[in-house]
Amino acid sequence: MHTILILGGGKSAIFLLDFLAKSCQTKSRKLILADINLASAQEKLKNQPNTEARQLDIEDVAARQSLIKETDLVISMLPAFMHPLVAKDCLEFGKHFFSASYESEEMREMRSGIEAKGLFFLNECGLDPGIDHMSAMQIINRAKSNGEEIISFKSYCGGLLAPESEDNPWKYKFTWNPRNVVLAGQGTSRYIENGDFKFVPYHQLFNRLETIQFPGLGDFDGYPNRDSLSYRKVYGLEKISTMLRGTLRRDGYCKAWNVFVQLGMCDDSFQMNLPEVTTLRQFLNSFLPYDPALSVEEKLGNLIADFDFPTWEKIQWLGFFGNDLLPKTTGSPASILQAILEKNWKLYPEDKDMIVMQHLFEIKTPEGIKEVRSSLVCFGEDATYTAMAKTVGLPMAIAVDLFLDGKINLKGLHVPVLPEIYTPILEELGRRGIRFKEEERMI
Repeated sequence: MHTILILGGGKSAIFLLDFLAKSCQTKSRKLILADINLASAQEKLKNQPNTEARQLDIEDVAARQSLIKETDLVISMLPAFMHPLVAKDCLEFGKHFFSASYESEEMREMRSGIEAKGLFFLNECGLDPGIDHMSAMQIINRAKSNGEEIISFKSYCGGLLAPESEDNPWKYKFTWNPRNVVLAGQGTSRYIENGDFKFVPYHQLFNRLETIQFPGLGDFDGYPNRDSLSYRKVYGLEKISTMLRGTLRRDGYCKAWNVFVQLGMCDDSFQMNLPEVTTLRQFLNSFLPYDPALSVEEKLGNLIADFDFPTWEKIQWLGFFGNDLLPKTTGSPASILQAILEKNWKLYPEDKDMIVMQHLFEIKTPEGIKEVRSSLVCFGEDATYTAMAKTVGLPMAIAVDLFLDGKINLKGLHVPVLPEIYTPILEELGRRGIRFKEEERMI
């Protein structure tokens, strides 16, 4: 019997849990879900056969290592910075390891040890990263097998609201870790376009937008992710002249979010200690110049270039021009902003989310330059069974299932860019309604 351990039962784990719990009913497997909240873990497992909930404080080293020793394979659904901690335990005790997060440098340092012990460590097997890699590599390898050359590749992904749930001016609510949303894009984004290297500092990021269209859904803002350049090697496109990976938001979101960036309200580097009676208006005003003759609205309009009505409406809707008290008054500007947004961007039980992803290829063929647009749209069922949870959890669940069935016969440290990994996963995702629509045209 194989014992699977899932560490963390957060929002994105529900499809993963359901898939693997169901597999335990027909295959020789046991599933353990370990979470700091035992009652929550028990509720998610629904008393299904061959499943067990455990309470675990991940920082309790002895308890964590004892639990890992009991298992054959560990899936980390913890915050990304905790993955290396768990991976080191897996390496020490000879357990296979899976995560949906980016492969870190700490993980790469374990490569030789993973290979020496004949273990299989798979990272970046969720949505983005994950499905983006798999679907892109399918097109890239097909083009290469046809003797064609990829000369441009842009890929965008966003976790948003389904149109029927877009009930606020931002057309956005949290379907993922709120902290990651607030801090998104910090640092310098890097990509290459027509052979020119481009570096976009954070204060310019939300000005550098590309309009991405999905038939029937309208326009989206696409902005570059932090590091697109390293993926040239991952995808085997070292000589490509254009390579960009980006994030999608609804049209107009980035212009309004840029107000917070320009004011410094996304700064996580220092702590504020404000009076307990501080209002949202006063919090906003603390980032504006002093002028006793002008209102907060006037000062903001003077400071922010092209401060149009749709942008004003978004800021106003969040309550920044009113006198509601701050939900918290101590912490970094980013953490206070996050607390404000968590109240306003809460996903209600009836809300449905949406995942949109689009790959844009230019491919050199004997007949000329061909454009390939490959698009994915996935809708959630409700606030629990979200499209985000589905697209993050199912690829990893399928990968674990295939590995334990002996259908992925690989060892070492991997991301899902090999046909042996991505082909069967994409096929199973397609059977579950997660599939891309491809369009081609000569340009």
